[in-house]
Amino acid sequence: MTTAIGAPCQVERAYEDCRRIAAAHGRTYFLATRLLEPERRPAVHALYAFARLVDDIVDAADAPAHAEVSAARLDRIEHVLRARLVDAPVDDPDSEEDRVLLAAADTIRRYSIAAEHFWVFLDAMRMDIPGSPQYRDHYATMTELRGYMRGSAAAIGLQLLPVLGTVAATADAEPAAAALGEAFQLTNFLRDVAEDLDRGRVYLPADELAAFGVDTELLRECRATGNTDPRVRRALAHLIAVNRDLYRLATPGITLLVPRVRPAIRTAATLYSGILDEIERTDYAVFTRRAAVPQHRRLRVAAKEFVAR
Repeated sequence: MTTAIGAPCQVERAYEDCRRIAAAHGRTYFLATRLLEPERRPAVHALYAFARLVDDIVDAADAPAHAEVSAARLDRIEHVLRARLVDAPVDDPDSEEDRVLLAAADTIRRYSIAAEHFWVFLDAMRMDIPGSPQYRDHYATMTELRGYMRGSAAAIGLQLLPVLGTVAATADAEPAAAALGEAFQLTNFLRDVAEDLDRGRVYLPADELAAFGVDTELLRECRATGNTDPRVRRALAHLIAVNRDLYRLATPGITLLVPRVRPAIRTAATLYSGILDEIERTDYAVFTRRAAVPQHRRLRVAAKEFVAR
C-alpha cells in the first residue's frame, strides 16, 4: 500500500514514464513542450500520458469482449486518482498505469488543478465504451458533439492552464483554453473519419453533414471505395471552416498566458491546425490516408518560435 504521492524516486520514475509516452505518441505536443521552461515539461507530459492512457483503454473497448474490462479500468483509474489526491491508501502494483496516475496526481496537487476537470474527462470517455449507459456512436448536432468535447477536449485545455500559467485571472483565460482543446479535438475527428468509421462511430454532426447530402451510408461507401464523394468533400470543407473558427476564437487567449509559454502553445496550435491544410492539400483524401504535418514543417515552425521567444 502507498499514499497519494510516493517517494521522490518513485515520482521521478513516474514522470520519466510519462515523458517517454509523450515522446512516442504525441509528436506535435512533445515538440511544442520543448519550448516550455524545463520545470513545466514534466507536468505537461504527465497530463498527456494520463489522457493517452485513458484513450488507449477506450480504444480497446471496441472489441465486445473488452468493453466491460475497459469500463472497470476507467472506474479503477478514477478510484485510484481520487484516493491519491486525498492521501488515502491505494493498491500500488508498480505498473506503468499506476506510475502515470502517480505523476498525474502529483501534477494536480503541485499546480492546484481543479480535479473536476478529470472527472468530466473520464465521464466523456465512458461515452465511447459500448454497453455503458453513456455510450454514443454518433451525434445529431454540433451542440451534442460539443457537449462530448467539453469533457474529451475542453477539459484537457483547462487541466493545462494552471501548469502553463497566466498573466490574468485563470478564469479569464479558461474560455480560450477550452476553445483550443475543442479545436484540437475537431481536427482529430476530421483527420480520423475513416478510422472512426471502422470502429462504428461518426464524430461529425449529422445535421451539418445532411446539409450537404451526406449520411453515414455515404461515408461508409467512401471508405469502401477510397474515393471522397464531392458531397463529402463539400461537407468536410465546411467543417474545416468551423474548425478554423475555433482556432481563431482560441488565439487571443494565448496572450493571457505567461510570456515564456506562449511560443509552445502557438507552435501546438499552428502545427495542429496545419493538419487541416494537409487534408485540403490532398483533396480531402481522408478515407485512404491519415493527414499529418510533414516533419520539416514541424521543425521549421518550432524553430521560428524558439528564435522569436
